[in-house]
Amino acid sequence: MAAPGALLVMGVSGSGKSTVGSLLASELGWKFYDADDYHPEENRMKMEKGIPLNDQDRIPWLCNLHDILLRDVASGQHVVLACSALKKVYRDILIRGKDGGPLKCEQMRKDKQPAEVKLLVVYLSGSFEVISGRLLKRKGHFMPPELLQSQFDTLEPPSDPENFIQINVDKNLSEIIATIMGTLR
Repeated sequence: MAAPGALLVMGVSGSGKSTVGSLLASELGWKFYDADDYHPEENRMKMEKGIPLNDQDRIPWLCNLHDILLRDVASGQHVVLACSALKKVYRDILIRGKDGGPLKCEQMRKDKQPAEVKLLVVYLSGSFEVISGRLLKRKGHFMPPELLQSQFDTLEPPSDPENFIQINVDKNLSEIIATIMGTLR
């Protein structure tokens, strides 16, 4: 497999995206972004109140993340992005930006040509029981455990022809990292 320009570590809240993503970036010497850091304040406030985000909340956020990926990859920087990216159309936006399907980035400069990011999706999967147990132990995060079911309801796991690997979160962290590194080799 040819090395992708970027890795997307995706899954529902509590699947370990940030932990796996940051360790992977460190191991690879790549830049790490946590998509949660780029949510606008309105999105954070909505989630803190227990209100699930809708597509209109997510699209500008995903478009911004696409632009960040595109900028870094175009400059030769490899990137690991931890992002829920629960729907295929969200992953398409991360790859293609405004050409990401029926949901499009509206604020595109006229001079900006659409460009794809070569992306490998690392899908961290697990049961509701395992992941809800993790969320209940997590402190200080804006995503309340009560929203987990809405994430499972929204989840569209990657499938062909997407470029992805699926890893069960029941594995320990070193096994997860080793599996991803083995795929990249």
